Amino acid sequence: MKGKTIVITSGKGGVGKTTTTANIGTGLAMRGHKVVVIDTDIGLRNLDVVMGLENRIVYDLVDAIEDRCKLHQAMIRDKHLPELYLIPAAQTRDKNCINPEQLTGLCRKLEQEFDYVIIDCPAGIEQGFKNAISPAQEAILVTTPEVSAIRDADRVIGLLEAAELYRPRLIINRVRPGMVKRGDMLDKDDIVELLAVDVLGMVPADDRLITATNQGVPVIHDKRAPSSMAFSRIVARIDGDDVPMLDLEAKTGLMDKVRDLMGISRSEYSHA
Repeated sequence: MKGKTIVITSGKGGVGKTTTTANIGTGLAMRGHKVVVIDTDIGLRNLDVVMGLENRIVYDLVDAIEDRCKLHQAMIRDKHLPELYLIPAAQTRDKNCINPEQLTGLCRKLEQEFDYVIIDCPAGIEQGFKNAISPAQEAILVTTPEVSAIRDADRVIGLLEAAELYRPRLIINRVRPGMVKRGDMLDKDDIVELLAVDVLGMVPADDRLITATNQGVPVIHDKRAPSSMAFSRIVARIDGDDVPMLDLEAKTGLMDKVRDLMGISRSEYSHA
């Protein structure tokens, strides 16, 4: 079966797009798929650091495209999952050194071998963005619940649709339920109304995610982290499963504390 290429993008930088890419790629590999993640942020690569593979880089994406190495030589096998690979970005070149046709050709080759090709798109809407979206059959947009991030996401949705990437799905990152409840942060319904897209998942703000990222281990490996549970459900939906979203409501009641003590998660039976 031919694989699928998915681009993970955002309008605004710093919303957690690269961390999302690492966790989605890892999660799909944990489900038994053969996955390659590609960092297309040429000149400012970070995906290798998030995955803890920065010391294993010999060749990069540009080397593979310019035939300075075989495609397999540019792939770095993940330390934890043998079916997960990274193609890192070049650090000493700029985004104009490759074009959409070259990246599309490379992804079509990868689709013959991998179930999923996941592209980490650079922030912004310049050449790097055009390169990254060109091979994709699907797009996932990452935003945070902030007005500036939502505004930039709306702009990117228009560009994706102009490139015939219709119906991109949205991940809302760094959600703080307490702030949402007080009305200090946009909630899911507000964002859906503004952007008119389907929500793929919501990821809570989580200190364990920060720790995991700094350690170079995607947080989805940490089954106790709230963000890990959210990413696991996002990955299941990407893979075609119909699962409810993680319940991000603040746990304040006595029964919530009892359930925590007994190891029962509200999200197992909540459809929030």
